[in-house]
Amino acid sequence: MRSSINLILILLLTCGLGAAQTPSTARPATPKLADKPASGGAVDLPSEATVDSFMHQTFGYEPQVSWKISAIKPAPVPGLVQVDVILANPQGQQLSRFYVTADGQHAVVGDIIPFGAKPFDPARRTLEKGITGPSRGPKDAAVTIVEFGDLQCPACKAAQPVIEGLIAAEPNARFVFQNFPLEMHNWAAKGAAYADCVGQASNDAFWKFVAKTYESQADITAENADEKLTALADGAGVKGADIAVCAGTPAVKAHIDASLALGKSVNVTGTPTLFINGRSIGNLDPRMADVYKGLVDFAAKEGK
Repeated sequence: MRSSINLILILLLTCGLGAAQTPSTARPATPKLADKPASGGAVDLPSEATVDSFMHQTFGYEPQVSWKISAIKPAPVPGLVQVDVILANPQGQQLSRFYVTADGQHAVVGDIIPFGAKPFDPARRTLEKGITGPSRGPKDAAVTIVEFGDLQCPACKAAQPVIEGLIAAEPNARFVFQNFPLEMHNWAAKGAAYADCVGQASNDAFWKFVAKTYESQADITAENADEKLTALADGAGVKGADIAVCAGTPAVKAHIDASLALGKSVNVTGTPTLFINGRSIGNLDPRMADVYKGLVDFAAKEGK
């Protein structure tokens, strides 16, 4: 995100949560959150009013910056509270995160990362058990690359050349796409439903559909999404009318909900997020292509 939000995130709330953006000029309504959701008595959660006041005191000097509180909940680490907010200005919006200490007097900025002799194995095992999306490459590959993506996300579109280059450079790796439509995007859930149905109909058509949807992203709106996505399904080589019917079924929604739950279980908060044998990578940068390839090669050696 550019302009004042970029500076603010660097100063306070930069969390590497992905750069999913969508235009926003008005402050979204703050959702009703329980002041103290069940937390097993381990930590008291700050109230919505307290978090909102904190945000006001921190960002109130900048009239173009608005926010929406997305979640207040116990953090994965005992003794901390996780607060997710969506910061917005006229250029776009950014999902960000910070943590509140148990005394309720301090906020901690940064990522909580796994630690241990094999720090990425828990996420790797979780993904191996839960991935259900379309895939490319050998199923018994030493390296599995999993992308959690949102078809309405501009950062996902921008990252595709990086991801495609990585896949081309690593033909012996397995690549899996998992739908992770963000709530802030108004047709992302529908795009995920169409993609899921296209993938069920044809694995080859799925990759064509995703590529064409990214190409057409700027032309798709909440109002014309059904028409555009149906046409894109036709263009990918499946029957668009059948895909449109499939996309509205409860089974497809359940499948996407399961993909969202899988992503959240491995701490996905923004898109695109890539996992290389359980190692999480966000904010994909084309200048880092050699680094990503090195990570895949290292994972392949470690997996043997």
